[in-house]
Amino acid sequence: MTRPNVVVIYADDLGYGDLGCFGADDLDTPALDALGASGVRFGQWYSNSPVCSPSRASLLTGRYPARAGVENILAGSRDTAGLPPQPTLASELRDRGYRTGVFGKWHLGVESSYGPLQRGFDTHFGFRAGCVDYYSHIYYWGATNPTHDLWADESEVWSDGEYLTTLIAERAAAFIESCGDRPFFCYVPFNAPHYPLHAPASYVSLFEHLPPERRIMAAMIKALDDGVALLLETLDRLGLRDDTIVFFSSDNGPSTEERNWLNGDEIAYRGGSAGGLRGSKGSVFEGGVRVPALLSWPGAVPAGTEFPGVGAMMDLVPTLLHAVDGSPPPDGDHDGVSLLPSLASPSAEAEPRWIGWDYATQLAARSGDWKLVLGAREAMGPEVAARAALYDLAADPGERHDLSAAEPERFGAMLAELLAWADGNARAR
Repeated sequence: MTRPNVVVIYADDLGYGDLGCFGADDLDTPALDALGASGVRFGQWYSNSPVCSPSRASLLTGRYPARAGVENILAGSRDTAGLPPQPTLASELRDRGYRTGVFGKWHLGVESSYGPLQRGFDTHFGFRAGCVDYYSHIYYWGATNPTHDLWADESEVWSDGEYLTTLIAERAAAFIESCGDRPFFCYVPFNAPHYPLHAPASYVSLFEHLPPERRIMAAMIKALDDGVALLLETLDRLGLRDDTIVFFSSDNGPSTEERNWLNGDEIAYRGGSAGGLRGSKGSVFEGGVRVPALLSWPGAVPAGTEFPGVGAMMDLVPTLLHAVDGSPPPDGDHDGVSLLPSLASPSAEAEPRWIGWDYATQLAARSGDWKLVLGAREAMGPEVAARAALYDLAADPGERHDLSAAEPERFGAMLAELLAWADGNARAR
């Protein structure tokens, strides 16, 4: 059996409404739109957390954040613990003979013992903390002093003045070229379009007609799309496209955090789009956790299809291991499930699923088409927008109409299940 190559591309703070194939009519994302047309579009795909570090932990481990051991945004200091030792997608694929590389944002531990080379990757180029200046590659946030944060494996490197989105794409493409006949896993967690708001003038000039906040966002997303185009062109040129699984998604919903300034104002920016969903980064409402997602595997997955059910970031590891091994991994290894059977036969009716979220005093669960939220906030700020509410997502994806009073039995049953699950998370800490 020919084992497929795997490319996972992760955007940072990209909202559900920030791609052309997800309804954005003011952006230019031809590479990502074509990626979706060549495979499967997931209209109901979720991050396992509304913020970055736990979302990335779930992507790489196939586990809920509490079980993976990362539940909050990790600080940029070197004395902060990161992702605990455990099997990751990278270590699993390396054990199967794959070359493994990560290019971009790590954010699962700054100190080298928590770094990507200790979590299954053969090589890393990028930064270890949460965000950096796109040109100087300096980390400013949460640090006593600005800290340069750009690494090639364990060596600090300098590429002053080079736009990081482009640099990440070029390094990832070079890794793909270097693998020869050996199967590879290329993980490309771009930092775009996370703050600070930096984009080359050549990109900004394409969107002069847009309002200032949306203009820079559009330019950053266009640079990201060009990076994706480079990766896909590299696969095509090497004749690898049919035998390569390419997955694209975002770590959480769009951020409303203030951009470029350090004045402590957290709720100010409106350049990203949640596509009409309620909430944003930091919220367990749909806008914080429902994200765009695409998967293309021309040799095995039909093109131009819409995934009928619900998927989550923790499903990626079991799905990809199923594709590589020809059989799903053992039960109990992951909290996610393999979606491969549904990908191969996308017309099949989707099974109802239960998925939970537990972040910073907020709780939520989706069961079938129903969503329960407890202590839900709209964004990163502390204000609670819904103390306890029940929504029918099939009729009300924007979570505008609380049906808890109209559906008391359903509300009570979902509440008991969610609280029991949250109690299990507390015991896992």
